[in-house]
Amino acid sequence: MEYAALFGLCALFSGVVIRFSIVLAGRLGAMDRPGGHKQHAVSTPFVGGFGLISVVVVAFTLGDRLPGGSTSVALLAGSASMFVTGLADDIWHLGFKPRFVVQAAVALAMVFVGGVELASLGELLPGVAVDLGWLAVPITVFATIGLINAVNMIDGIDGLSGSVSLVSLAFIAVVAHGADNPAYLLLAVALMGGIVGFLFFNLRYPGNVRARVFLGDNGSMLLGFVFAWLLIALSQGGDAAAMTPVTALWLFALPLMDTVGVMLRRIWLGKSPFRADRHHLHHLLVRAGFRVCDVVAVAVLMQFVFALIGVTCLLLRVPEYLAFGLFLGIFAVYFVLVARPWRLVPWLQWLNRRLGLPSAQVRGIFVGYVRRETCPQLLDLIAQGLSGRYDYQLSVFETDRKSAQERKVYCMVHVPNIGDEHLIGAVRRDVLRLRRRLARGHGLDIRLLLARAEQSGLQSASDTAAAGGRRIGERERRQPQSTLIYSIERGRHSVRSDHGGFELSLPPPCR
Repeated sequence: MEYAALFGLCALFSGVVIRFSIVLAGRLGAMDRPGGHKQHAVSTPFVGGFGLISVVVVAFTLGDRLPGGSTSVALLAGSASMFVTGLADDIWHLGFKPRFVVQAAVALAMVFVGGVELASLGELLPGVAVDLGWLAVPITVFATIGLINAVNMIDGIDGLSGSVSLVSLAFIAVVAHGADNPAYLLLAVALMGGIVGFLFFNLRYPGNVRARVFLGDNGSMLLGFVFAWLLIALSQGGDAAAMTPVTALWLFALPLMDTVGVMLRRIWLGKSPFRADRHHLHHLLVRAGFRVCDVVAVAVLMQFVFALIGVTCLLLRVPEYLAFGLFLGIFAVYFVLVARPWRLVPWLQWLNRRLGLPSAQVRGIFVGYVRRETCPQLLDLIAQGLSGRYDYQLSVFETDRKSAQERKVYCMVHVPNIGDEHLIGAVRRDVLRLRRRLARGHGLDIRLLLARAEQSGLQSASDTAAAGGRRIGERERRQPQSTLIYSIERGRHSVRSDHGGFELSLPPPCR
């Protein structure tokens, strides 16, 4: 109950601090503006780190259990330094070199002032414990910089870095609790609360169609530093350690694999490993049509499975070299997949369809084909099958295709400016409802209307209902010509037709 109260207090405190920091962001210039490779369309405050640094301070003010003396000073000073450096980068866009210098200095303070050092990598080979000796300090600095930037690099879409970090911190808290380490358990629980307060503004959910704040470098660098401290501190100390170094890899597996995989691919292509691109796993999932909320769910599930494997190996006392070999094997598979996005994206598109997830490229509903004289009844049935949760434009087209049954008329329900991913889910549920009502009894083809923009050469052209879901491009010339014969708009914010309901008299065909 004590830790639950701490979690709730930190979540509330973080949310309040972030809410007030939104106003401060405009004055400081800590705003992420659209452009370049960024996906958001409006300026968004970089204030996630304000909530996290506030809960770190709360943890230290409440925590007589936290390590005292120089260790406490190094942890608090390092957190503050990462927050300030990240905030300066958000405002003035520092290069990676000055950031690395500060990160290295903080890592050295962690070693020489805080006494937290990566001295051993564990038993990576049967019967061989890899002790680092004089290499301990440089490898600690390297690992700390890597962890700090791994959190930064996975912070690419709304809710992703916070949600994945929340899973990792939850398992770190479990490990700290099992090892009877109240100091780091308290810190992990406080940070979990801080992240929940941040996710209230950053995660997409019904009523919150986009992130209202971003984590920013001020938040990601702070979070990465605390991860480095917790994972190194809990994995060192020989028999007294709370977990093995290999377990630490599993608890941070997804950000680590994503960062290393992307950087290796850039080096393989002869590019700078620090040059930003759109080949992170979350970018590929978005390119394959996954909604942002589904990408976050996939990432959370992956990190949960990885962390569960690590903790299970720890509890079952699986030899470290076996757990490490399994980690390397999974990473090798992961790298092979992400290194060839032109092959991975089509497979992810297939997976999206197999899972039955609504595509982010949904723009409406296609219903066809019927005879012209039965169209009024069809429109009435469509209207009854729609949930009414969104505005839409219903258009009726007649094609010049040859059909034995003269089924030349089809309908398209177009949902304009569909930016709410939960609204996409509502459109998909309406398609399923219409299929149950119309597909069998009337022999209709009912499907989602998709619009696929070109994505770095991996996808070209668009899907339209008129093409029955086929691509337009080189096949466009083979499609039958369509004529718009009726259109109506429905919704609270749209123009209504003069026709009452869907009872209409269709004009004679144009000859």
